[in-house]
Amino acid sequence: MPTCDAQPATSTPPNESFVNIAAYLFTPLDRLPERREELRRLCRTQQLKGTILLTPEGINLFMAGSRSGIDTLLTHLRSDPLLAKLETKESLSDRQPFRRLLVKIKREIIAFGIENVAPASYTSKKLPAKQLKAWLDEGRPLTLLDTRNDYEVELGTFENALPIGVDHFRDFPEAVRKLPEEMKDQPIVMFCTGGIRCEKAGPFMEQEGFREIYQLDGGILKYFEECGGDHYQGDCFVFDQRVAVNPQLEETATTQCFACQHPLTLADQQSEHYEAGVACPYCWKPAESPRPLTLAEREAVIAAVTTPLPGSQPYENRRPLNVPARYEACTLIDFLADFLPHIDRLEWHDVIALERIVDRDGPLTAETIVRAGQRLTRLEPETTEPAVNPAVGVLAWEDEFVVFNKPAPLPMHPCGRFNRNSLTEILSLAFPGEHLTPAHRLDSNTTGIVIFSRSRRSAKAIQRQFEQTTASKTYLCRVVGQPDWQEMLSTEPISSRPAEHGFRVVDRDGGDTAETAFRVLKHFPNGEALIEATPRTGRTNQIRVHLWHLGFPLVGDPSYLPEQQLGRQQTLTPNDPPMCLHAWRLSFAHPADGTTVSVEAAPPRWAD
Repeated sequence: MPTCDAQPATSTPPNESFVNIAAYLFTPLDRLPERREELRRLCRTQQLKGTILLTPEGINLFMAGSRSGIDTLLTHLRSDPLLAKLETKESLSDRQPFRRLLVKIKREIIAFGIENVAPASYTSKKLPAKQLKAWLDEGRPLTLLDTRNDYEVELGTFENALPIGVDHFRDFPEAVRKLPEEMKDQPIVMFCTGGIRCEKAGPFMEQEGFREIYQLDGGILKYFEECGGDHYQGDCFVFDQRVAVNPQLEETATTQCFACQHPLTLADQQSEHYEAGVACPYCWKPAESPRPLTLAEREAVIAAVTTPLPGSQPYENRRPLNVPARYEACTLIDFLADFLPHIDRLEWHDVIALERIVDRDGPLTAETIVRAGQRLTRLEPETTEPAVNPAVGVLAWEDEFVVFNKPAPLPMHPCGRFNRNSLTEILSLAFPGEHLTPAHRLDSNTTGIVIFSRSRRSAKAIQRQFEQTTASKTYLCRVVGQPDWQEMLSTEPISSRPAEHGFRVVDRDGGDTAETAFRVLKHFPNGEALIEATPRTGRTNQIRVHLWHLGFPLVGDPSYLPEQQLGRQQTLTPNDPPMCLHAWRLSFAHPADGTTVSVEAAPPRWAD
C-alpha cells in the first residue's frame, strides 16, 4: 500500500496566497508506479500538498501550494503527451488546505463499478457554464440533476435541482434506476463539484434509456468561476480543509464534525449539541429517557413552549441578506434600494445609519462596495412577530419519523415576518434533543399531515419519495361553487417561476407539468362543495392553482380569488376565516423496511 508523506506546515510569503487547483483527465495511463515516484519527488521538492490519484483510466488531483510550485507541477504533467490536455480549476486561500501529500494508484479515478462506461472514449454532451445560466435565465424547461452525495447537497445546490439521493457515488446506478420513467424523455442537465462524476454518470444514464443528457462542463466550481452565484443557493462542498467555498470561490465558515464528518454550517456550530472534536447536532445522542413520552405528553410540551408564543416577546432578529451576482461592485445603498424596492431609499439610509446592516467585520456604510455572494445581516431590534396558531398535534412518534397535524396559520420555516413563530423553530424548542427534518412542506395557511424524519438515513429515504412523487397524498378542499362533474383530472402546466407578486399560475407555454385528480364528495346548501384532491406531481400551489383555473377557488384563500382574480400572498391571522385546504391522508414506504405507512389527520370542522 502506498505510504503517506506527512510534512510540516508550510507558509507563504506575507503577500502571497496558496494556489488551490482541481483537475482530472480521462486518458489511458501506463507506467503507474514510475509516475507515482516522479510526482512524489517533484511535489516534495515544491512543498506541495494534496492528493493525486493515478489510474489506468486517467488522473485526478487536488493540490495546493505556491504559485511557482503549482506551475512547475502543471508544466511537468502537461509535458507528457497523454496529459497535455489537462485543464484545471483554480482558487486562492490564505492557508494550506491540505495536511499532507498523497500520490496513490487506484483502479478507477472515481469508484463506479459499471462496465462499458469509458469517459476517455465517450462522454455525454457538455454544457458550458454560461450556456446553463442563459437557459436558467430564460426559464427553459429542464431537470437539474445533482449527482453528488446527500451531505454535499445539504450545503448548497442549484435552485429546484433534483438530488439523486445517495451517500456514495457507487450507489448512483441504483438510484438512477428508481427515477420516474417519464424523465427519460426530458432534457436533463447533471452536475457535480468539478465535473468528474458526470463523466461517468452521463454515459450510464444514456445506457439506461435517458435520451437528452447534458453535463455541466467543469461542474459547480467552473460555474462559480464564470457565472457567480446566480440560480445557486448556499455553498459548495470541497474535499479539503476548507470544507466549503462560496460562489466567489472563497472559503466559508463551514467546518466538519470530528465524529461523523458531517459538514457543519455556522448555524450548526452554534447549536448547543455541537462540541468541537466530540459531537454535532447530526450525531449527538440525548441521555436515555426513563420512559418514552406519550403523544399527549408531547403535545403538552409543545403547548408549554408556545405559551406565550416564542415570537411574541421583543428580541433582536438577525435576518440574512445575500448579495446576488448582478449587484457585484454596487454600493450598499444602491443594492438595498434596488433589491428590496418595497422599502424607501431614505428608510434604508436610516437603517444603515443605525448600524443595522453588518457583515462579519461589523457595520457597513451606505457607500460600502458589496461583492456578489457576500453574506450580510440585517439587525432588527425589538422584533415582535405576528400571532400564529400553535396547536400542533402529534399523530405518531416512531424511531425513524414523526407525524404532526399542522394547524393554520403556521409557517413551516422562518420566512418573512416569521422566525421564532414557525413550526421548525417551535419543534426545536419543544424537543431540543431531536434533529427533526421536514420531508415535505405545507403552506402556512394549510392544515394537516406533515412528516419529519429523525435521522439522516430516514430523511433521505422519505424525502426521495416526495421528490419523486411516489408518496401518496390526499387533500380535502372546500370550494366556492359546485362543479357539474363528479370527477376531474387537471393537467394544466404551472409556471415554474413565480409570476407578479409571487403567484404561480397556469402557463401553457413554458410551465412545469402538473397533474391533480379531483373528486366531489359533498354539496353544501350555501352553494359550496367539498372536494377530494390527489396531486400526482408536486408543484408549488398546485391544488390551489388548478382549482382556481377550473373556476372553483378554495373558500378562504387570500390569494386565488373567485372570477379569476388574484388577491395577496399573505399568511392569515388566527382570527381570519380559515383557508379550506387540509392534508387529509398520506401513504409512504417505511424508511427501514419498505412497508406501507398510512396516516390520516381528522377533517377540520369546515369539512362538515
